[in-house]
Amino acid sequence: MFGHGLSYTTFEYENLKIEETSAKEKELHVSFDLENTGNVAGTEVAQLYVKDYYGSMTRPLKELAGFKRVSLKPGERKRVTFCVRESQLAFLDRKMRWKVEKGDFKAEVGSSSEDIRLSGDFRISEDTYVEGCTRGFYANATVEEVTL
Repeated sequence: MFGHGLSYTTFEYENLKIEETSAKEKELHVSFDLENTGNVAGTEVAQLYVKDYYGSMTRPLKELAGFKRVSLKPGERKRVTFCVRESQLAFLDRKMRWKVEKGDFKAEVGSSSEDIRLSGDFRISEDTYVEGCTRGFYANATVEEVTL
């Protein structure tokens, strides 16, 4: 099952940061540090979930927004950043239009939907509509080295 693999090492998630950008297509950057705290090399599949606290339509309690496989040596730490396009948060409203609804949301990061390690809130300030053919479906992710 996705996200429930066993590993011979352990991983720690730290330093969650949630930032909004002000580009033409609004984006949300969710970043955190991932460290291999065990004695052997390993690979972790870091996962990002999004929750809409209150929507005008029934929404998933937790929606997978992105994932990234990260390989780490013992003691190694990397910074993972998910880039979520605002259109990725769209859903079909009662008139069958793709709507990004204003309101409060939660971003959750962990090794599975049942093993959330970090979470934080963000807000969409206004309702917008998007074309279905241009809607985002998953968050792109980047990984960079962290020097201590």
